[in-house]
Amino acid sequence: MTPTRLLTVMGILTAGLVGSIVLALSVGTVQVGLGEIVGIFFGKLLPNPVSWTETHETIVLSLRLPRTLLAGIVGSALALAGAGFQAISRNPLADPYVLGVSSGAAFGVVLGVLTGLGAGAGILFLPLFGFVGALVAAVVVYGIASIDGRLPVHTLLLAGVVVSLFFSSAIMLASALMQAEELQGVVFYLMGNLRVVSYPTIGIVVGCLLIGTALIYAQVLPLNLLSAGEEAAAQLGVEPERVKRIIFVACSLVTGAAVSASGSIAFVGLMVPHAVRLCLGPDNRVVIPASLLAGAIFLILADIVARTVVAPTEIPVGAITAFLGAPFFAYLLRSRYRSVSP
Repeated sequence: MTPTRLLTVMGILTAGLVGSIVLALSVGTVQVGLGEIVGIFFGKLLPNPVSWTETHETIVLSLRLPRTLLAGIVGSALALAGAGFQAISRNPLADPYVLGVSSGAAFGVVLGVLTGLGAGAGILFLPLFGFVGALVAAVVVYGIASIDGRLPVHTLLLAGVVVSLFFSSAIMLASALMQAEELQGVVFYLMGNLRVVSYPTIGIVVGCLLIGTALIYAQVLPLNLLSAGEEAAAQLGVEPERVKRIIFVACSLVTGAAVSASGSIAFVGLMVPHAVRLCLGPDNRVVIPASLLAGAIFLILADIVARTVVAPTEIPVGAITAFLGAPFFAYLLRSRYRSVSP
């Protein structure tokens, strides 16, 4: 891809992200006009600011803005993790949810709540619990699925299912030991929840996302070489196992942070990177930044649907992504099966 085309694509995605944020701030049970939104953010800088009500200002700044920011950041994190897992496994079916990494992160968070770290200083510890749970799940999946240094698609998916079931069972066991109030919050959280959010939480997730992005993007050239096979990459000076370890740690970090803030949101990491590769090609120098922007756009739009389609009742955003992702996953699975069939 030429630099001009790359800049054009990134410009379009950036414009799409800005548009999705504005739409998210506008729509809901209370409609807020574009002029009011501009006034709320830039009123003091404009010579003739548009008037707005205090209620609309509270809705935009205290309710919709933090939720929209979290949706965008979590979408970016999950898409980044999916792009990383797909790159090292050379498998478009890999993503944090399918591989059980999200379940591991969710168990870590539930364990943090069960041990009492969900209150007070828990805002600092829950992402750590989520990261450790995600990393453990990723390591176990890799250990089960790896055969002579390769990651066959069927073995990888089965390993992910096994690990996901194990951590789901562990979550049920931990939930059985909770008080009723804690259990209600955990159940709502596990369905994928962007409603309860604070700016410190957003800051922690952003920090983890920046670290994970830096780690993964530093490996884009080795990842491109790995796409031709590990033996060929090794002959060109790449250390495949070292690259895999870095990507696994980075993907676990961003997945753990995202899940600790929003719960398990399925299939974002599966659909977004795959769609980006279909549209822009396999070059990870393009796929990684494009997936970050596309993931943010996708989850912001999914959250808009979740809170407006049956308003004032709110659907968990994880249900929206699962409804979209399940048929998409089935399509990919059938496509790969046909491609390897004699």
